[in-house]
Amino acid sequence: MAKEEKQKRKKAKAVKPKYNMWQNAWFMIKVAWTSEEKKVIILSLLSAALAVTLNLVNLYVSPTILSAVERHVSAGELFLTIAGFALGLMLVSAASAYVNTNTLFGRISLRIEIANLLNRKAAETSYPNVDDDKFRKLLVKSRECTFSSNEAIEAIWTTLTTLVTNIVGFFIYVSLLAAVQPFLIFVILATALVSFLIGNCVNGYGYRHREEEAEYERHMNYLSMRVEDLTVAKDIRIFGLRPWIEELYEKAMNCYTAFHKKAQGVYIWSPIADLVFTFLRNAIAYAFLILLVIRDGLGVSEFLLYFTAAGGFTEWVSGILSGLSTLYKQSLDISTVRECLEYEEPFLFDGGRRIKAKAGREYELRLEGVSFRYPGADKDTLTDINLTLHPGEKLAVVGLNGAGKTTLIKLICGFLDPTKGRVLLNGEDIRGYNRADYYTMFSAVFQDFSLLAGTIAVNVAQSDSGIDMERVRECVEKAGLRAKIDALPDGYETCLNREVYEEATLLSGGETQCLMLARALYKNAPIIILDEPTAALDPIAESEMYQKYHEVTGAKSSIYISHRLASTRFCDRIILIDDAGICEEGTHEELLRLGGRYAGLYAVQSKYYREGDAENE
Repeated sequence: MAKEEKQKRKKAKAVKPKYNMWQNAWFMIKVAWTSEEKKVIILSLLSAALAVTLNLVNLYVSPTILSAVERHVSAGELFLTIAGFALGLMLVSAASAYVNTNTLFGRISLRIEIANLLNRKAAETSYPNVDDDKFRKLLVKSRECTFSSNEAIEAIWTTLTTLVTNIVGFFIYVSLLAAVQPFLIFVILATALVSFLIGNCVNGYGYRHREEEAEYERHMNYLSMRVEDLTVAKDIRIFGLRPWIEELYEKAMNCYTAFHKKAQGVYIWSPIADLVFTFLRNAIAYAFLILLVIRDGLGVSEFLLYFTAAGGFTEWVSGILSGLSTLYKQSLDISTVRECLEYEEPFLFDGGRRIKAKAGREYELRLEGVSFRYPGADKDTLTDINLTLHPGEKLAVVGLNGAGKTTLIKLICGFLDPTKGRVLLNGEDIRGYNRADYYTMFSAVFQDFSLLAGTIAVNVAQSDSGIDMERVRECVEKAGLRAKIDALPDGYETCLNREVYEEATLLSGGETQCLMLARALYKNAPIIILDEPTAALDPIAESEMYQKYHEVTGAKSSIYISHRLASTRFCDRIILIDDAGICEEGTHEELLRLGGRYAGLYAVQSKYYREGDAENE
């Protein structure tokens, strides 16, 4: 265990951000400039200028008034001096407050814009990334950076504004203190720099261990979502799963808490080092100024000016280094966001050849010597598959659970690329196409289909604008769901999904299947894929549903996946997947006459259903 922990720490130390803090700061500036929020940059600079002005007014107000008293000016002149400073302080403070308030809105908009970019990346990224553990962890950590105004994506603007303020003030105060003694500047800079380097090293702990933290968060988020999921509510109650789920959540939470306790134990050394060096820096600076008073007879107003300037200069230096330390820490989070947004896409999207599905056009799909192995697996899921889907053909893919049927569909649909071989559309390798365009070739109903929180019409059209209601009604009619929808008070405007709408309607399993069929028909793609969407239905209901699909899809090319062999007898051709390949192929009758694995499986299943019918009778 000790060896594994040592290796883990060594690996964590080796992790370096892909971008430095200046690159990330420039990235945020570019986002602001290109997202029509240029005012964020302008207002930040104006805020910095007003902060420096306010500081300089405060610096000179007491020495100037004290100098006037020493020179025995008239009461009127003294009054005007005080009034001038008071008016200046009031105006600059009011302007600063106004600017700081108004800059918040643009910063919030930028944070929301980046959150939208992350959501778009998650929705549109290449399918293999969805199952990539590294990408999922990056996405979790990146989304955390957009949760609130305190997170790096928005807070960096405060840091940059403060940093600019401190840098401008630093150079102004350098010119002021250089007239006293350059040694004082050196002491302040040296002590502040050492403090910064210590803090910089300590604050990198979180980034180096980000994957460990993301793992604990992912476990907790998963369990939280599952207990709120209506589809598992019955299982939790009937099997008494609550104590088990609570135990798992508590373990994940304990690990998460232990991680943060350890992190805080590391982070605490940064403020300790800063406190020690701040005390040392101030002691030397103040002692030196007192020496000038005793040795050189420094005047009272000058002493007050330089004394305040020394403290102010220390604050500017500390502010710069603290700002750099904060910027570095925030940069680590922004680097995570950028790594997620720029995560490598194995598929072509913007650069691929454009293609558009056309109704009525014939398309041929062909798999040539296709093999596929999942990352980390020790053997192929599919090996040397040669298969052609002819235009208008009804193809059934059958086999036992785990045989590779769904993997085959993912290869055909372009969700995965073959480890070996090619998938061809009308003779062209699909890897050369724009993958988003290629997806338009398919209407599909998968095992885990998506039922959106929206109206029935929205779920059929998969859009909330520009819906062709006549087409929606036509597709619903073909799918056999018209009577159900007409009976609902709100008809096609009936909301679904009670996770969002309290008064939503719950459809039965068969009705949901019909809705999914209507959705597939509405898209009107040339190829239809059915990947065991009726697995939750009984055999008779599944057979009837497949017959309905067969009737309404007409001359479209269709692929039907099922482990119930009787449901796909109507297909033009049936292939049986076993031992990572196509072991039998033909029509239902041909495969029965062959007397091979298909015939054996069919005999077992038909016997089971006959026995069930006899018992029911």
